[in-house]
Amino acid sequence: MTAEAEGTDEDAILMLLTARSNDQRQQIKAAYKKAYGKDLVSALKSELGGLFESLIVALMTPPISYDASQLHKALKGAGTDDDVLIEIMSSRTSEQMKDIIKVYKKEFTSKLEKDICGDTSGHYQKLLVILLQGSREEGVDEAKIEKDAKDLYAAGEGKFGTDEEKFITILGNRSAEHLRKVFDAYKKLSGSEIEDSIEGETTGNLENLLLAVVKCARSVPDFFAEGLYKSMRVGISQYPLEFFICVL
Repeated sequence: MTAEAEGTDEDAILMLLTARSNDQRQQIKAAYKKAYGKDLVSALKSELGGLFESLIVALMTPPISYDASQLHKALKGAGTDDDVLIEIMSSRTSEQMKDIIKVYKKEFTSKLEKDICGDTSGHYQKLLVILLQGSREEGVDEAKIEKDAKDLYAAGEGKFGTDEEKFITILGNRSAEHLRKVFDAYKKLSGSEIEDSIEGETTGNLENLLLAVVKCARSVPDFFAEGLYKSMRVGISQYPLEFFICVL
């Protein structure tokens, strides 16, 4: 594949790159440079334009580097893009978060936690920082399942007002496998889904982040599928579609 041929076959480029994993795309990039002495991404950018160029460049970027760059844009642009923060912070594994922190510091000579704290506040900030640590407990603690369910109920539906700290502590630190069992126990206890409690007891960015954490605990693929569906609706900006295609 060369981007210097007469005209540019965008369909061929798209089919070739989307049919490969990101690791395979990195191998293609290395092979291109070895064969032609030029950087493939730069060659593609010189031939493409608009949203298609943005998508192809994103596809050619290693996932961790892509996440780091998107977080930097979300925090350093005009205002804070909370959708980006929530989508990345809720869905990445502990190891991925640790790698993102390293790449972010290397690429932007700044600490991700410091930048997050500079642009967010309150309970929303606290949960973001907890997720950033990448220190979720492993496995299922059978002794904690019923207690966690009762604590969540007591923190929300079971009291006047809301104990956000309890939601943050449990949802931010327990493993996905453990949380799924807690959600089942919560439904038996309260007769409703944990999402109903979150929607009724919290608002704004904290609500959106808690719901995203719950969705990812239930199923990360389902979370991405929902994101793809929403991103393809009329009126949605380019970012979500580009984001979900590039992380799958």
